Amino acid sequence: MQQLTQKLGSGDMIIQDVPYPQLGKGMVIVKNHYSIISAGTEGSTVVAARKSLLGKAKERPQQVKQVIDTLKKQGPIQTYRAVMKKLDAYSPLGYSCAGEVIEVGEGVTEFEVGDKVACAGVGYANHAEIVSVPVNLCVKLNPSTNLKDAAYNTLGAISMQGVRQADMRLGESCVVIGLGLLGQLAALILKASGVTVIGIDVSEAAVQKAVDNNVVDLGLTRNAAGVEEQIQNATNGYGADAVIIAAATASLDPINFAGAIARKKGKVVVLGAVPTGFERDPFWYRKELELKMACSYGPGRYDLNYEEKGIDYPLPYVRWTEKRNMEAFQNLIATKKIDIDYLTTHEFEFDNAKDAFDLVVSKAEPFTGIALKYNIEKTANKTKIATSETEQLGKINISFIGAGSYAQGNLLPNIPETNDVARVGVLTNTGTTSKRVAEKFKFQFCATNEEDVLDDKTNTVFVATRHDSHGPYVLKSLKANKNVFVEKPICLLESELEDIIEAQSEAKKAVMIGFNRRFSPLTDKLKKAVGNNPMTILYRINAGAIPGDSWIQDLEIGGGRVLGEVCHFIDYLTYLNGSLPVKVSASALPDANKLNDTLNILIQFENGSSGVVAYYANGSKSMTKEYVEVFSAGISATLNDFKELKIYGKGKPKKDKIFNQNKGQKEMVEAFVNGLLTDGKAPIPFEEIVAVTKASFKVLESVKRGGEQVEI
Repeated sequence: MQQLTQKLGSGDMIIQDVPYPQLGKGMVIVKNHYSIISAGTEGSTVVAARKSLLGKAKERPQQVKQVIDTLKKQGPIQTYRAVMKKLDAYSPLGYSCAGEVIEVGEGVTEFEVGDKVACAGVGYANHAEIVSVPVNLCVKLNPSTNLKDAAYNTLGAISMQGVRQADMRLGESCVVIGLGLLGQLAALILKASGVTVIGIDVSEAAVQKAVDNNVVDLGLTRNAAGVEEQIQNATNGYGADAVIIAAATASLDPINFAGAIARKKGKVVVLGAVPTGFERDPFWYRKELELKMACSYGPGRYDLNYEEKGIDYPLPYVRWTEKRNMEAFQNLIATKKIDIDYLTTHEFEFDNAKDAFDLVVSKAEPFTGIALKYNIEKTANKTKIATSETEQLGKINISFIGAGSYAQGNLLPNIPETNDVARVGVLTNTGTTSKRVAEKFKFQFCATNEEDVLDDKTNTVFVATRHDSHGPYVLKSLKANKNVFVEKPICLLESELEDIIEAQSEAKKAVMIGFNRRFSPLTDKLKKAVGNNPMTILYRINAGAIPGDSWIQDLEIGGGRVLGEVCHFIDYLTYLNGSLPVKVSASALPDANKLNDTLNILIQFENGSSGVVAYYANGSKSMTKEYVEVFSAGISATLNDFKELKIYGKGKPKKDKIFNQNKGQKEMVEAFVNGLLTDGKAPIPFEEIVAVTKASFKVLESVKRGGEQVEI
């Protein structure tokens, strides 16, 4: 199928063939009939992409700071890879579309094949022939609905949420500042609600459009003579009951102007992208104005449980969610209470989408809404897409399932380039990522189906997806008789681990997990220095906080930080002392969200060694992240952030310091591939992977039991 993409680095925009989207649980596959270009949001993205690197840096100082921080901590190579991953990626565009359901995923009951639907969401409702959308970002339409109008779905819901935040009553007055797409839609919704609407814009053409289409009761340009007095007169001298700012500007004028024209104790709602550094006097303070923000489409936005898992908010308690806002907007169109036909000033065939964006950037002629029309007679191709002319195989033939930031920065660049190793297929949850990774890292194809990467050509699978899919993909790979490398953790459930143990026993294939720290060059020197004696180890991790609503903290998807990251450090202690963990006890710092991400873990090992993993999410980021102390038979050692090693024994301490942090990712990938080439075995014994994973589960059990010691 085809999708419109753009590279952030060069600004190049192309329509290209990408793999058919994945149909996940709780999702629907939709064939687009129309999608709408958001001249504001998408236009600014396109303009930024077409700027020089210096221009991009000036626009995004916060991201520049992140790059500098990464450079300090991880060195130039990792920083370069991270930056180029962003700049070279095929970024999808679009977030509002309408079409026809052609497939429904597991658990979907409210949609059927053939339903007309409107869709929303960045990364979902793309400018593409086919899209995959979660059920809570998709609404069913009347069969007679005009799909071009319905494609304004996202923009309509955003405007609807702005109106809801204004909380208007019949007969009240509202000023809408900014009469672009969002402003026009907000004015239409207000007018349909019986509110007196006054529209303001710096563009005379935008004001005239609103007046000509009976969208506003009064339309004024911002610089019109006596504009404040005219608004006072139109509101019987009270001032506006509410002001909705739908403009996009760096100027403080809209927020201060809103303060001037709102009545005492009135409301000001920020719907557009404007600064809010208003002047306290003479209006805001004296009028006791209320400033409110409108969060995109409404309640549910940015909530993983709502948008990705499809868990709805109970209607009696949250009357208007983002989906219900979309449904209300579509109902206004279907019942002809609003007429938005006039908004579409331009329509382009999808094949000419680049011309449409050129118009947005150049502003060669006036425009409001720009619709992209798709060829609905065209059949989408579900076959894999070749990205290389060669089909030559080697002794190790690798395919990737998942290829996000970590894989692109640490795994893919480190696969040895030799005739013994062939790069076969790439499958990710987005076609754009699959295509770009396959091209950049010279794989033979990017895939649509799991079967494409688990076929006879592939004998080794790298799994680098979200944590909840690790276990199932490892199991499928083993049952397909493949070697497996999986990013940590190997699975999120103890039952999955038992299934994997059984499958590995039957397949006799290598299973490797991404415990990279044991492969660091400084780790090798540390282990040689402390020997094989029983030892005590302290591993302190200044992990930093991750928001509770992150997918990593979600127990179903990310498994939480113990399963998702602490397993790394349990493995490190296991490797250093050379024996398996047998008992753990753990206590976590109490927190309201029960994240269990600040905790102390005591581990006992078969050979009598003991270790503490001190994993803290409540510290300062300015402190180094990882610090290890080891004590063994008269030898002491410290390892600071995998950059500096000190060995204490007789005489002066021996120091070993490297310029750039090295956590062993390159060495880990090379060791795995070389192990397969030499004896078909993974460099980490499978029994250690199992023991560390079981220990991670037992850490959580111990926390629940108040720190009680638990046998593994």
